[in-house]
Amino acid sequence: MIEESGTIEEFLARHASDVEEAVRKAAAAEIMPRFRQLAAHEVDQKSGPHDLVTDADRKAELHLTEALRTLLPGSVVVGEEAVHANPATYEAIRGDAPVWIVDPVDGTRQFVHGEDGFCTLVALARHGVLHASWTFAPARDQLATAVRGQGAFLDGERLYAGPPTPGRHLRVATSHPDYTTDEQKRALLALRTEGVAPRPCGSAGLEYLAVARGESDAVAFSWEAAWDHAAGLLLVEEAGGAHLTRTGEPFRITGGNDLPFTAARDAATARRIAALLASP
Repeated sequence: MIEESGTIEEFLARHASDVEEAVRKAAAAEIMPRFRQLAAHEVDQKSGPHDLVTDADRKAELHLTEALRTLLPGSVVVGEEAVHANPATYEAIRGDAPVWIVDPVDGTRQFVHGEDGFCTLVALARHGVLHASWTFAPARDQLATAVRGQGAFLDGERLYAGPPTPGRHLRVATSHPDYTTDEQKRALLALRTEGVAPRPCGSAGLEYLAVARGESDAVAFSWEAAWDHAAGLLLVEEAGGAHLTRTGEPFRITGGNDLPFTAARDAATARRIAALLASP
């Protein structure tokens, strides 16, 4: 059992590559064999037609849960599918133990449709602080990693988001309207203004990666589920970006955020988008 946050750094120094291997193995064993091979009985709806789950989601999460808890004794796992089955397990994010935050297939809709825009997301946190993250797009064979204070990398190459190109409209990926309240819809509509080009988001994890790479300027999301955001938030931070809620505070994975919030490729862009979201 880890007793101090400093020993998480020691764990990562010894075992970050083992976590990467666990993520790759889960994808190889449970996700990719089902890619473009799903039978109808392997796909279910959760809250609605846009909220899908497959056997790949469930089995990959079980695979990762066993592997990650073995790597770090005393840690707990908060996974999307386990929380769906038992919402009380989400409280572990606010507990004392190191917590692995897992989305086995982020972008399940794309996965079901046979598109390659999906990924596996894993983050390691404690007391609400993100320490490391892994974003793996197995159909593209891309792996992005971040360790707090040590930078963000894609396939071993350092990521630096940098400021947006002056004079160009800001490219912002936003929440799907089906997942927003009326108040959040009004906030997101504020992005339809001069100099901003909003569009619907795909996989949240890959949208964060696009920001960290400087391919997109920002995201604006209206939900708090930590498995969608934890890995990407650290990736963007370590690439030089920033994230803010409508009240101008950083997003907290432990919850209680004023939504929608933004993560952007630099602090100035984050402030601009947050101010727009707060304006209605």
